[in-house]
Amino acid sequence: MNIKRSTLSKGIGLLLASSAMTSVAAEQERPNILFIFSDDHANQAISAYNPTLGQTPNIDRIANEGAIFERAYVTNSICQPSRASVMTGKHSHKNGVLDNSSRWNPNQVIFPKIMEEDGYDTALIGKWHMHPTPVKEFGYSLVLNGAGGQGTYYNPEFIDQEGKTQVIEGYSTDLITDMSLDWLEESWEEDKPFLLKVQYKAPHTPRRPPARHMDTFMDHNFPIPDTLFDDYKTRGEHAENAWMQLYGMTPVGINAFPPAPTTPEKARVREEWINSMDGDQRWHFDQWMNRLTDEQKAAFHEAYDDANVDYWEKMKDPMYKRRWGDVPRDLKVARTEYMYQRFMRDYMATVLTIDENVGRILDYLDESGLAENTIVVYSSDQSFFIGEHGWAEKRYMYEEGFKMPFMIRWPGQIAPEQRPQAMIQNMDFGPTFLDAVGLKAPEEMQGLSFLDVLTGKVSDKEWEEKRPVVYYHYYMEGAHNVPRHDGVRSDRYKLIDFYSQNKGEGFLELYDLVTDPNEVNNVYESPEYKDVREMMHKELDRVRAEYEVPDDVFTPPYPYMTRKERKELGL
Repeated sequence: MNIKRSTLSKGIGLLLASSAMTSVAAEQERPNILFIFSDDHANQAISAYNPTLGQTPNIDRIANEGAIFERAYVTNSICQPSRASVMTGKHSHKNGVLDNSSRWNPNQVIFPKIMEEDGYDTALIGKWHMHPTPVKEFGYSLVLNGAGGQGTYYNPEFIDQEGKTQVIEGYSTDLITDMSLDWLEESWEEDKPFLLKVQYKAPHTPRRPPARHMDTFMDHNFPIPDTLFDDYKTRGEHAENAWMQLYGMTPVGINAFPPAPTTPEKARVREEWINSMDGDQRWHFDQWMNRLTDEQKAAFHEAYDDANVDYWEKMKDPMYKRRWGDVPRDLKVARTEYMYQRFMRDYMATVLTIDENVGRILDYLDESGLAENTIVVYSSDQSFFIGEHGWAEKRYMYEEGFKMPFMIRWPGQIAPEQRPQAMIQNMDFGPTFLDAVGLKAPEEMQGLSFLDVLTGKVSDKEWEEKRPVVYYHYYMEGAHNVPRHDGVRSDRYKLIDFYSQNKGEGFLELYDLVTDPNEVNNVYESPEYKDVREMMHKELDRVRAEYEVPDDVFTPPYPYMTRKERKELGL
């Protein structure tokens, strides 16, 4: 495999591919599918959804040339369960991947295998994250390895289907695109249509931009979210106690590390900083520095050292230094705003890099003649709180954690510039892809094909009659101090049952998403919402039964492995 593709070899490859692939694409009756999947990419960090934070013109191009869903939702907002639902078309309790400590069963029915058995050439390149790594799920796979399956941004390790590993110098997002284009040029069996899943690690924590974008947003100030200083009134104690607040973000979360000793001031700061580190902090610092080449390390220090000297001095100021316990709001403002800006600068820089690489892929499809017969999808395993409610995480059923971006282009089949309001979920992706290539989804898949919504055969209203609510269930009790919960969302209302709270008695929240789109006013106990409350409870009971959610998941003890237990199992 030509990992480091030179400009010349890339150009020659494109010219050769153009003549060969154009005729192949013209002959094919069934479409190719190119599924681009990122990790923790917030809807509001895509300019097709929200143009105020940054521009993503290449991702937007998919939306503008096809359809973008404003109501795409995840079944379980955490990395591995979301990926398992995409693969299987099922909720977590059916596919067995309840949380990030769960084992993936490679023998279950998955849409890529169905497509492969029907003549598709299938491949997965990039982040898989589930355990074990792929063996037979795809015709070809090369996935990130190490860091618990997350992989690293710089000089990442990859593992193939034979269990062979290799460390490749470069930046993860760029390398995954290189490998994906290499697969199309060198390995794709051109007499077959293809399913290619290109899956990026970015912008998952720790958010580390490539050298070319380390300082792109360094002096930029992002707009403050309306709920950055949420007081969590009317909600359960869980909201205030969740370990997701930007106020408590660690130095690692904003790439705050000791500077290189290039000046007397930086040498002093470096010595003070290193001497103050505990074992965990020193481990993170050493892991990061030792991962980099000399050139990459120099680029990091050039971009970050001034900002990190400023960080070190600010953290001596009581207004910025982290306090513990019940901290009054006015004493949290300075640190929270500082952490938010540092976090967003790295987050949006990694997003910008994804967008550049999506552009590379779209350009390749155009130049190779494949664009007209290829369905292109951009999505992420879930959206993300990027300051909303004061958080930087996912997990919750509140909109920013519950949503996921989804846009799809299929020339000649999906009209451009569509914004369907139908509520879809990640378990629907597989059935929709199967439908698009002329295959029927197995009965055991719980997801529904929304192809007819895309082609205009079914209206949003007709879809709502088929699916009046979407169901969510988060199982990872205690992780980030977030409790288990499930719930339903209708066109206007949302009911969440934090059933593990109050010693098993639960805590219920109800939101009117028209009058309260930010979900800060829980109206569950409000008399004027009595009829809505009863209606939503009926819907929750109905879908629990429809999806066959077992009763025992609602009663303690709730199985969630500790870090020690996961380590002993090699997870």
